[in-house]
Amino acid sequence: MPRKVDPEAHAAKRQHILDSAAVLFAARGYERTTTSQLCAQAGISLGTLYHYFPGKKQLFLAVLTQDEQQTRSLLEELAQDADPMEALLRFVSHLAEPAAEHPIVPHLVLEAMLQAHRDPEVRKVLEDAESHETHGLRRLLQRAAGSGDVDPELDVEEAASWISSLISALYLQAATQPEFDPATQRKHLIRSVRAFLRPPWTP
Repeated sequence: MPRKVDPEAHAAKRQHILDSAAVLFAARGYERTTTSQLCAQAGISLGTLYHYFPGKKQLFLAVLTQDEQQTRSLLEELAQDADPMEALLRFVSHLAEPAAEHPIVPHLVLEAMLQAHRDPEVRKVLEDAESHETHGLRRLLQRAAGSGDVDPELDVEEAASWISSLISALYLQAATQPEFDPATQRKHLIRSVRAFLRPPWTP
């Protein structure tokens, strides 16, 4: 008789492996991190690692994309919000939040960008994630524009790309400048986006 799998225990173990791997990938980079080191960091055997993930690359990609479903769910919720502008700003804050809340995340993002230049599969995953986030920004921007909260002279496509670039810059600065405080800069990001989008006649 096959052994029953406890879904909660399985999910917890998988998350533990993801969290352990994230620390190594951020500190050592993808290329310099070995499967043996990943197993040692997580306190598991090689067989256990392969039970949860087919290999190092799949684990790396899982680390990078583990918050995608949460972002998709939040976007659907915000698309129904009664205050389109505040919904947009909440989404911007959500996209920037990992940089402010988890110090290793900006280093992971930088490593993913470097690896994307070497590996088409990693590049495709990053492009898909960026495309979905930018689509979400456009969607929420269009709602805010329809409610009169956005300068009508702004192009929604260009505005979404500009905001996306600001968020990316936040991660890059956090990864490369030790004195940069992403938590403080996240607040400035929201104020900058609000001011950028505000109609010129708004006090």
